[in-house]
This record gives sequence, structure tokens and C-alpha cells, in this order.
Amino acid sequence: MANARGTSFPLDRIRLLDSPFRQAQDTSVRYILSLDADRLFAPYLHEAGLVRAAEAYGNWESDGLGGHIGGHYLSGCARLYAATGNAELLAKVRAAVVILGNCQAAHGDGYVGGVPRGGDLGQELARGEVDADLFTLNGRWVPLYNLHKTLAGLLDARVFAGSGEALDIAVGLAGWWLRVSAHLADDAFEEVLHAEFGGMNEAFALLWELTGREEYLREARRFSHRALLDPLAAGQDLLDGLHANTQIPKVVGYARLAGPTHDADLAHACDIFWESVVSRRSVSIGGNSVREHFHPASDFSPMVQDPQGPETCNTYNMLKLAKLRFEAHGDAAAVDFFERATYNHILSSQHPGTGGLVYFTPMRPGHYRVYSRAQESMWCCVGSGLENHARYGELIYSRAGNDLLVNLYIPSTLDWPEYGLRVRLETGFPFSDTWPWLLPRKRR
Repeated sequence: MANARGTSFPLDRIRLLDSPFRQAQDTSVRYILSLDADRLFAPYLHEAGLVRAAEAYGNWESDGLGGHIGGHYLSGCARLYAATGNAELLAKVRAAVVILGNCQAAHGDGYVGGVPRGGDLGQELARGEVDADLFTLNGRWVPLYNLHKTLAGLLDARVFAGSGEALDIAVGLAGWWLRVSAHLADDAFEEVLHAEFGGMNEAFALLWELTGREEYLREARRFSHRALLDPLAAGQDLLDGLHANTQIPKVVGYARLAGPTHDADLAHACDIFWESVVSRRSVSIGGNSVREHFHPASDFSPMVQDPQGPETCNTYNMLKLAKLRFEAHGDAAAVDFFERATYNHILSSQHPGTGGLVYFTPMRPGHYRVYSRAQESMWCCVGSGLENHARYGELIYSRAGNDLLVNLYIPSTLDWPEYGLRVRLETGFPFSDTWPWLLPRKRR
């Protein structure tokens, strides 16, 4: 594939044909439909003072991160609906949005979330009470990271399932946060960002794209976290030892903002980060990190020795970055990375029988992987895993003007109604060296 800037097709234009990717997508549908929405959204109802139909799940959902899987679940259902057209998934999206709307109405100020005492957090921050460590903010386990999952789920419900109600709830939640952050001076805001906050800058950038409201653009910029951005923009690679998946979503946000705002610092920061992570810190499967942290770029021995190798969440976010990079610059190397990480890490992170999901993929010779259990394991990589296997279609094809770009050899069909065209891609790659067949057909 030559270097050419490509615009991705909407996910609902692509349908996977039989292959390991289609099988993984089908397994993901079964996994996500097996989850009990009443239990997933119990933390939201509890925080809103509403009656719960069931008790919350255990594990991380009851250890301080209540609601984070609910946000990923909403994203996963919406994306899987777009990828498959399964009406049951659309019903799940609509039911979840109703619950979140009821919770927001009960709070009365726009807030909605499963964060323990999350509504009080806003009042504390507005009073200038900021106590931030890497994984805690005012005594709560990464509450902004958690809220980001809710906000991202609502935005995905709008983009992939057409829910205007979800966008209204997202606007309400964003308004609550803007009223909180208006009381925070820049130095206090930067202190808040010392605690992991997920992709809040990306979410506010997407809200700006969807609504055109400039206050969301300003807040996305405010979430840029100068402690990471400034060294990267100056060409400095200071990533050794940093918690990897705290940093990657920030750079995804930089990438989403860099193009439309023509911000040279954001663009350069993305370049330096990409080069550091992909060229100097990633292994053959496309993953990175040891025990969730960036290992020294000069020493890969911990990657081989430690059983806690590349984290699936990291690759989930690096794929977002790769897609944005290709769409902005036509960087063929970004597609090469996307292919390597998708085929070798993401696809293998799901158990083909049970649908269980992997946190770490050890590079240690002869070691084993641990798969989640649907009704028990509520790790971060379970949350992102609910989305991963819905996304296989998002970069198979793209378009550059009138040209069709085929980026990945994954058996699939594409509808391109503007040209009255249906494309069918059949291939045995990577299990066969038979050259793929690309069959354009006029739609009937």
C-alpha cells in the first residue's frame, strides 16, 4: 500500500466474512450478551440514590472502580451493533442509555457515574481540594479514568448506534465537569492530571467535533497534561519507567486535536511518542510494557523474563493512535503496525472458546496466559476487550478521493453506496500465501 491519506469507512459499511476475525467477533457478541446489565449499572444507580435491580459485580467493580466496565460495555454494544447489525445489541444500548439518563436526572446537576462518592468529588475539587497520586484522586481510585469510560460509552452510543439521547447525557456530564474545572487554576488542574485520567482529552475533542462547541475544544486542550506534552514537544523521550497506559490515551488525544487545530507542538509530540513506543519499545506482536510500565528502551530483558509482559489495554490504545496517524498522514508504517498488533496481539487476547480476555501476554518462553471469566473478572483489559473484537473492520478499507485503499487482508465485504459498489475481499492470509482476491461488484 502506497503512502496516501485515507478516510476510514463507517464501521456499519463493513461486514466480516468467515475467518478467525469473524469468529472472534461472534464470540465477543456472546460474551457481552452474557453480562448482566443490571449488575453492571448497579454502581450508577447506587450513586444516584436509585433502587438497584441487582448487586454490582465483584472484583474491580466492587473495589473502587465501580462503573468502568459499564462504560466499556456501552461502547462494546454500540460498536458490535455497527459491525454486525445485531438488533439485540441495539436494544442493550438503548436500555443502558435509559438507565444512565435516569441516574443523571436523579443527580440533578449533569453528573452521572459509578465512581464512589463521585458527585462529591466535583465539590471537593471546586473548593480547591486536590490530593492526587498516580492511581488516586482525593482518595478515589482513578475517578476521572472511570468517568472517561462513561463519557466514551455515551459518545460511542451516539456515533455507532445513533442515540441522540446518549449525546444529550454526554453533554450534561461534560457541563458538570466544566463547572467544576472553572474553579481550578491551571496549576491546580495540572495537579489533578497527575492521577490517571484515561482519554478525557480525546473525549472532549470528539464532543467538540460532534457539537462544534468551542468550550469542549478548550477543555480538551486543558487536559493535554503539560508534564508529558512539553518534553515530547521538545523532542525528549522520557518514557522509561512511566505507567504506559496512563500515557498512551493522552497522546491519542493529542493526535485527535493536532490535525484540526494545526498545533505543531501536539503533532511533534505525537511523532516523538510514536517513534519511541513503536520503534524502540514494542515487541514483534506489537505490544509494549512490562508490569504495565515502559521498560528501558535500551534493555528488553525484562520483557522476556517477566511473566507480566505487554498489556492488552496498551495495544488497544496504540491501535487508536495508529489509525489516527494513518488518516492524518497516510503513514503506511502505521498500517504495518496496526496489522501486526491486530493479528498477533489483539486476536490472541481472546480465548476462542470461552471468550475470556487476557490482561498480560507474556513474552517469557513457555509461560501461560490467564483468561478472564465473564461473570467474575472485571479488569481494565476486560473492559477494553469488550470493544477490541468489534473493531476489526474499521481499517480494512479506506478511501482517498476516488481511490479505494485496501489496508488489511481480512475477509470482508464493503458497501460504498456513493459509487453503487460492493467489494468482497477473500483471502487465506496469514495462514496461506495465496494472493487475496478483491472482487468489486455493482450493488443490486
